Amino acid sequence: RTEFTLKEIMSSGGAEDDIPQAERKTVTDFCYLLDKSKQLFNGLRDLPQYGQKQWQSYFGRTFDVYTKLWKFQQQHRQVLDNRYGLKRWQIGEIASKIGQLYYHYYLRTSETSYLNEAFSFYSAIRQRSYYSQVNKEDRPELVVKKLRYYARFIVVCLLLNKMDVVKDLVKELSDEIEDYTHRFNTEDQVEWNLVLQEVAAFIEADPVMVLNDDNTIVITSNRLSETGAPLLEQGMIVGQLALADALIIGNCNNQVKFSELTIDMFRMLQALEREPMNLASQMNKPGMQESTEKPARRENPHKYLLYKPTFSQLYTFLAASFKELPANSVLLIYLSATGVFPSGRSDSEGPYDFGGVLTNSNRDIINGDAIHKRNQSYKEMHCLHPGDLYPFTRKPLFIVVDSSNSVAYKNFTNLFGQPLVCLLSPTAYPKALQDQSQRGSLFTLFLNNPLMAFLFVSGLSSMRRGLWEKCQDYLRKINRDIAQLLTHSRSIDQSFLQFFGDEFLRLLLTRFIFCSATMRMHKIFRETRNYPESYPQLPRDETVENPHLQKHILELASILDVRNVFLENTLDDY
Repeated sequence: RTEFTLKEIMSSGGAEDDIPQAERKTVTDFCYLLDKSKQLFNGLRDLPQYGQKQWQSYFGRTFDVYTKLWKFQQQHRQVLDNRYGLKRWQIGEIASKIGQLYYHYYLRTSETSYLNEAFSFYSAIRQRSYYSQVNKEDRPELVVKKLRYYARFIVVCLLLNKMDVVKDLVKELSDEIEDYTHRFNTEDQVEWNLVLQEVAAFIEADPVMVLNDDNTIVITSNRLSETGAPLLEQGMIVGQLALADALIIGNCNNQVKFSELTIDMFRMLQALEREPMNLASQMNKPGMQESTEKPARRENPHKYLLYKPTFSQLYTFLAASFKELPANSVLLIYLSATGVFPSGRSDSEGPYDFGGVLTNSNRDIINGDAIHKRNQSYKEMHCLHPGDLYPFTRKPLFIVVDSSNSVAYKNFTNLFGQPLVCLLSPTAYPKALQDQSQRGSLFTLFLNNPLMAFLFVSGLSSMRRGLWEKCQDYLRKINRDIAQLLTHSRSIDQSFLQFFGDEFLRLLLTRFIFCSATMRMHKIFRETRNYPESYPQLPRDETVENPHLQKHILELASILDVRNVFLENTLDDY
């Protein structure tokens, strides 16, 4: 239902007969478009979340109606003010829905330019104070619309690394929540305060601050830039596979999160995206862009973000990705999850005997759990075992496991001869390293922002911008050298090289080797479980323990004046 019936609207503006036919038609058309847009928007919820093709035509229709609605209210604002009683918060609601559409389009396509579109609509709402009159109306449900708008705007700003805007929004949201709970004695006060706490923790998750000369914080982006991945040398023989699809799964207990993104998921999704093209320059005022316009550059891999999925949800999305994977393409699975260890002793050493990582247990399987606890010989049910991934190794598969039981995935077997690599986190970190696990895993930080991770393990918590940029340049040189070590190696497994043609995977592999070499040289990382591992194993002397790479790491430590943290001659220590 629109806000009023047509009869109510018309009669409120005076005698019905006095209203010119054209104005009456304007209001009728507006009501029709508003109804239609709401129907289509609500229908988005019923679309399947997986599968890349079914939803596109529906999204297109929804975009078209909102485009018409937005232009219509701009062109006929005066008539709608006089005859319909159009309020500013209603215009804000339309703009907010368009922002949500663009955000969901980003989630479905992984095309970062759509985030800029969402941002421009959300910004316009704030700049034009569309929701400012809501607080004068005695309707708590309208205030909740405003609070939700803030929460959605914050998510988009976080994804675009607009941290200065996030801080302003958090302050405004905090004031709005205080006003809301003061005026309406509502039950959702605790939930809204939790939203504030979550976003505050999320903003502070980075362990190192980069500072300008005036001590303001430098916002660093970790998406793939033009100069990001090390270039391939001429004549370098690598595979032609391209990363097409990624499942990013977060199921860590107690990790900082906002909305349905843990900090690990947030970092990994940025490592799999290019810097967004700024289409917002054309969008100073909300005037919808054609949804069919596509940026003219290589696309980002498509992603599914799964927060605490059950086993069946995870398997459904995995199967959908596998089914739709194009030829010569790679599926990446990133698992950031609590380790699940085998409960009983097993005489065999199969793919279900080493445990795996946690999947969410649905409350309706309590019964199954009870049986499970009684019999030690059964395998863990709410767990993704290495064996569960075997069917999907029929296509090229690149797995990253960040977990206290990541080593379960070392016991893989390549059954089908397709390219297959697993990068596995350390299963424990030295006690001397302050526990940062709540603020995200160190291993994932190395894959997303290797310099920040290096500074953290070196005991540094802040850094001047000039020195940061100097170190980033040096790190690019290290990455180029790691790429050469890999491609010149005589004994490396071919799977690594088959993935090396893709920019994203090349960057993950070089960062993984940098992470592993750094930890092996660090004075407090002394146990085997403190080091990352891989399947297939890398030739150590040619990669993670290569003297040339070790020299580079000591050189980087010297630039930062932290050479004392690292072993000078690690080769003697093994």
